[in-house]
Amino acid sequence: MNLVEFSEMIVKKLVKEPDLVKVQQFDSDDETVIEIVVAEDDMGRVIGKRGKIANSIKSLVQAKAYNDGNNKVKVNIDSF
Repeated sequence: MNLVEFSEMIVKKLVKEPDLVKVQQFDSDDETVIEIVVAEDDMGRVIGKRGKIANSIKSLVQAKAYNDGNNKVKVNIDSF
């Protein structure tokens, strides 16, 4: 399972509209960016109180990336 599938699986379990979740991966020379886009109504569910859920998602994705041998991963969460 790659980072996109892993991130998508986590976020889809949290939101009310899992069909609208989009996850993309952008690679550059020194880092990988995972962009997670959810419906605007689901942003509160993904961010959580004081950003605890968002930080947990980022930590899980970074841990998965580290296990896969990719040390620099940045996670962006946005809505449409």
